[in-house]
Amino acid sequence: MSFSSCVSESHEAMSRQAADRILAALTRQPDLLLCAAGGSTPTRTYQLLAEQQTREPGAFRSLRVLKLDEWGGLEMNDPGSCEHQLRTHLIKPLGLSEDRYFGFNSNSVEPATECEKIRSRLAQEGPIGLCLLGLGVNGHIALNEPAPTLNPVAHVTPLTEESLRHPMLAKSRTAPGYGLTLGMAEILSAREILLLVSGAKKREPLRRLLRRELTTEFPASFLWLHSSWTLLCDGDAAAASI
Repeated sequence: MSFSSCVSESHEAMSRQAADRILAALTRQPDLLLCAAGGSTPTRTYQLLAEQQTREPGAFRSLRVLKLDEWGGLEMNDPGSCEHQLRTHLIKPLGLSEDRYFGFNSNSVEPATECEKIRSRLAQEGPIGLCLLGLGVNGHIALNEPAPTLNPVAHVTPLTEESLRHPMLAKSRTAPGYGLTLGMAEILSAREILLLVSGAKKREPLRRLLRRELTTEFPASFLWLHSSWTLLCDGDAAAASI
């Protein structure tokens, strides 16, 4: 297992570290399949990638992007959806064509069938080259929520109260009824994983993660099974943990 960590003095510095690592992976593999998370933590990273596109047009001409998860029951253009965030901050600024971006339809009439489509598409285009993750306050990874068991592949999942209080949903026109997410096996099959952790609210889940105790009640702990993952965090989240 290869694990590394880096504590940055600020969210900005952490985001620059993440953007640099994504650009390095893209240099090694121009048609990189990037699995991109929603939420506020990676937004600045996406903005930095967009700035690179402005400086170097064509830098992302072969990049492929997979949306990590989604709030089920929202319209695709809902301001609280992962779709809206990724299209606004990543897909459109990088000039990605529709054939190089795929992810869950947040408002599918058949959510289970939607998950089957994602499993099939990932099987065709995978494995994921680099997976960008955040850490939930309850230890979730993507929308793999704490539970007695974890699902290995893309699936529909009930949402915990902690997830329903996610800040990005404050912008939403309606509350989600369920989650759509890649499974733990699909995430752990990525060649490289970057976990971004930012802010004082993430101190306790970060402390728990660093105890290296594997449990389905804290899905992020399964990252310790991955062969090559990196923790990037800012000083507010790290405190005295690292």
